[in-house]
Amino acid sequence: IINCAAYTNVDKAESELELAKLINCSAVDLLSKWTYKNNSKLIHISTDYVFDGNSSTPLDEDAKTSPINIYGKTKLQGEKICLINDDNCVIIRTSWVYSSFGKNFVKTMCKLMNEKNSLHIINDQIGSPTYAKDLAEAIITIINYKYWIPGLYHYSNEGEVSWFDFAKSIKKHFRYNTVLKPISTIEYPTPAKRPSYSLLDKSKIKTTFNIDIPNYKSSLE
Repeated sequence: IINCAAYTNVDKAESELELAKLINCSAVDLLSKWTYKNNSKLIHISTDYVFDGNSSTPLDEDAKTSPINIYGKTKLQGEKICLINDDNCVIIRTSWVYSSFGKNFVKTMCKLMNEKNSLHIINDQIGSPTYAKDLAEAIITIINYKYWIPGLYHYSNEGEVSWFDFAKSIKKHFRYNTVLKPISTIEYPTPAKRPSYSLLDKSKIKTTFNIDIPNYKSSLE
């Protein structure tokens, strides 16, 4: 079972705690109990938002967790439940996921850059985007690997960027003329706090499963 289901509306989670807990915790509880009981494999997707953002170096799997919003807290609780119920599971923390499907930063930027002459983009939250296809291929590699190696892993595309940097790459690739202006998190208040630094260290997943991770720019293209 690959559990991609999650309550991911970070701001709305602040006022929908019970729904976030139901999807991010209770559902994971049911799944992990089932896989343990039925001797099945579980891959569960988690998030960089389990961290508080106070680091200045890439975060590995042993880094201290301390989420600063409801979304992050429910996802961390889901991780803990998963490991308690089924210590043979694989948990993959990822960040800033986008694809051609659903709602995500890339699609939002394309829509806004089509409509507006200028945009203000946050420049002091640092991490790395993840192209969903790259993550999916990494999951398939883990499934098909010669051994099943349970544990906690980090995966995102290579590169250290802010949302502003990422928006600039989107603008360049799609050849938009929109003027992009950097702003700070303080200048753009939201219901939920975001970690200012949540860049993931991917060394473990790369060495364990011999995975090559593309740079975010080539994946965006």
